[in-house]
Amino acid sequence: VQLQASGGGLVQAGDSLRLSCAASGRAFSNYVFAWFRQAPGKERAFVAAISGGGGGTRYADSVKGRFTISRDNARNTVHLQMNSLKLEDTAVYYCAAGSMGLSYYPAQYVYWGQGTQVTVSS
Repeated sequence: VQLQASGGGLVQAGDSLRLSCAASGRAFSNYVFAWFRQAPGKERAFVAAISGGGGGTRYADSVKGRFTISRDNARNTVHLQMNSLKLEDTAVYYCAAGSMGLSYYPAQYVYWGQGTQVTVSS
């Protein structure tokens, strides 16, 4: 499975942004997909995850109510809609795929995209 993240950019605080993760390979719907982010000098942190069928989701407390993860299994794509962006959301965002449930832990995900930069300015 190969993952390609896109949609990052420079926005102002309070704006919205939608990230996309396009996946190639088989059995897309078998995988849990997640978004992680990594700010300069910090460890990679969990943002959100979605189950294979899309019925289950999980969010980091810091993004609950602002971010929404979704997937389109017909198009092998996962999205992260980010609303009410804050300065502290600035990071490189990575999409990841795995089969170990809606895990918070990066090590549980086998496949990773290259990352897309999100910068939120005041």
